[in-house]
Amino acid sequence: MTYIAKKCGVCFQPPSVILIYRDDSKNKTRQRIMPVRNFSKFSDCRVAAEQLKTNPRHKAYLEGVSLCQLEKLYSLLKGHLGGESLAESLGKFQREDTIDPEEDMNKLDDKELARRKSIMDEVFEKNRKKKDDPDFIYDIEVEFPQDEQLESCGWDVESGEEM
Repeated sequence: MTYIAKKCGVCFQPPSVILIYRDDSKNKTRQRIMPVRNFSKFSDCRVAAEQLKTNPRHKAYLEGVSLCQLEKLYSLLKGHLGGESLAESLGKFQREDTIDPEEDMNKLDDKELARRKSIMDEVFEKNRKKKDDPDFIYDIEVEFPQDEQLESCGWDVESGEEM
């Protein structure tokens, strides 16, 4: 059986993840409600998302849903359980989900670094042009303007020493 995820959302009362998917074997669009159990405002959203995605009952249905999206849904649920409004929860997640290009990622722990990498992977996949895309061009040549003088670095200057 092939299930193609169309939409994924969260319901606050009762706490559950809702998936709208297309069942190719029956050629129908269906809805699946997955109740959220043992989750509180102190729970780890990433762990809960991983558990839901690897749950044998839901695994086939959630194959097309990214872990990052499930984590976002759990963070919205966590914010609701903590008394935040939907707008506050979305704003908080947006700040956490945005990568600062000036941030020194060498100072992050392994867990946070893996999170940043998964965010970058997801943004890359979203923006990537594939061969099947209608506006795909195989070979693009771009001239970049050089408005300012290029700085030279020590490593790009030829040294008199031969190896």
